[in-house]
Parts: sequence; structure tokens; C-alpha cells
Amino acid sequence: MTDTRTAPAETPFVRLTGGKRGYDPEAVDAFLASARETFQSRSAEVTSADVRTASFPLVRGGYEIAVVDQALARLEDAFARRERDAAIDSAGASAWVDGARDDAQVLLARMSRPERQRFARVGPFSSGYSVAEVDAVAARIARYFATGDPITVDQVRRAAFRPQRGGYREEQVDAALDAVVQVILAVR
Repeated sequence: MTDTRTAPAETPFVRLTGGKRGYDPEAVDAFLASARETFQSRSAEVTSADVRTASFPLVRGGYEIAVVDQALARLEDAFARRERDAAIDSAGASAWVDGARDDAQVLLARMSRPERQRFARVGPFSSGYSVAEVDAVAARIARYFATGDPITVDQVRRAAFRPQRGGYREEQVDAALDAVVQVILAVR
């Protein structure tokens, strides 16, 4: 079996060869350059939420997706730590804890709703996320917030759901999972 990857000298990311598709190198490099500049200058141009929701077009000969995603997860963690520290410095630890607790309570209420009723549904002829799969993840997240049952930010980040006709609205589920990641990162 031949290796279908090459790594240009100017980037740590592997480019795929042999017609395989990956993230557009120009888009990834531009985003990371902006993030690096923001982080070094301590400006607020790029936030942990921006890193979490970053997306890139797929192109032939692009960067290997899993490697870029791992780098983005580490970058998001770094931005979240900096944002947490800035919030504590600005408003104090007590206000920061109260804010994180309030966010966690809102998410716990959402994730604790009855099965099949946790999120809005798409129409019967549209595809959304699998209700059963989302409910299983939501129940696990609810246990995390209610009893401290362990769950990692990477497990939430990697949650993926099959399509289902009449399933949950993807945008709503994605927004809730983003908020869960944000709360977990805030209290780490």
C-alpha cells in the first residue's frame, strides 16, 4: 500500500494525494494565521467559539481532516483558557462561577427534557438528526451536569448523528452541543 500523503515544508499539516479530498489548505492557513495573530496580540478578533465553528471547503489534495481537527481542538482549548482567565480578571471568580453555573443549569434543563422532546423537529419529509442518538448523548450530558458523571469535551465534539426523517433540527442540536463544550471548557 502506498502512502497517499505529503507534507509541505511550510505547514505541519499533511496534504493528501491520489485524488483524495481534504480541507482547503489556503482556507486553513488563512484561518490559522488570523487565529495566531489574534492570540499573540491578545485581541478579540478570533474567539474559542470561532475556532469551534470553523469550517473549510473540501478540495482534492487538501489537508488531512483529522489532523487539522485535532489542531483546532487544541487551539480552541487555548482560547477558552485565555477567555476564562480574562473573565475572572475582569469580573472576579465569583461572577465567573455564577455565569458558568447559570449556563450549566440552562443546558441541564434542556438535556433533561423527556425523550423525543428535547429539541424541535423537522417536518416529516425532511431529514434531521436521529432522535434516539441525540437523546442518548443528551442523557449523558444531563448526568454530567446533574451528578458529575464524567464526559470529556472531545466526546461532545465528536458526537455525530445519523440522519432521520422527522428528526431533531440540526442547528438547534449543534448550538446546544457548542454551548456544552463552552461550559466544559470554562470549568476545566
